[in-house]
Amino acid sequence: MKGVILAGGLGTRLFPLTKITNKHLLPVYDQPMIYYPIRTLVNAGIDDIMIVTGGRKSGDFLSLLGNGKDFGLKHLNYTYQEGEGGIAEALGLAEHWAKGDSVAVVLGDNLIERNIRTAVDNFRQQRKGAKIMLKEVHDPERFGVAYMDGDRVVEIIEKPKNPKSNKAVIGIYMYDGRVWDIIKTLKPSDRGELEITDVNNWYIQDGTMTAEVLEGWWTDAGTFESLHGAAKLVAEGGANRLD
Repeated sequence: MKGVILAGGLGTRLFPLTKITNKHLLPVYDQPMIYYPIRTLVNAGIDDIMIVTGGRKSGDFLSLLGNGKDFGLKHLNYTYQEGEGGIAEALGLAEHWAKGDSVAVVLGDNLIERNIRTAVDNFRQQRKGAKIMLKEVHDPERFGVAYMDGDRVVEIIEKPKNPKSNKAVIGIYMYDGRVWDIIKTLKPSDRGELEITDVNNWYIQDGTMTAEVLEGWWTDAGTFESLHGAAKLVAEGGANRLD
């Protein structure tokens, strides 16, 4: 199983901080933001990782991370996304490297308190389909929202105006090798992007989507408020714990 970290985009919600650097290189308390998703994958037993980057100063990822030896890795892979074509488009750029393998995908601005090792192990045993991670939130209208029938995911609606569920789909996804062909069938949304929600709903219709609720806190760090909040969470209790 391979790991993909999506760390492209222009980070416009964090201007002017991102005027001279990539959002995912900004500090979250005492470490660069990109450290946290790398550790999420490494702690789950995934050591074959590609970083999809883009925007300004993307070469600084190589200067900062090298081949990943600070994380116990022997090698890190990189590829470049031009513009902002959406999460699914960014994931599609990893096809040449990961085709034929299942993948765990982490958005580069997502931080978690604990780890996803159990979920990754469960997905390996699943053998086919996809898995999403869910978290109950107080503002589900900001996220893709999962509608459930017991433990079964019925549908995911992106940023609903009147959400009937508070289960947000966080930025951690797992897919079998069919994901690359699914991405090629997608049409751009009204935002002009290829949406990862469309990928997830494909697997729901296929009957092979599973979901698990993440333990511990989770946050993104894509706005000034969430960046500040993430730093506070890390300072108070750390992140990516193995317990």
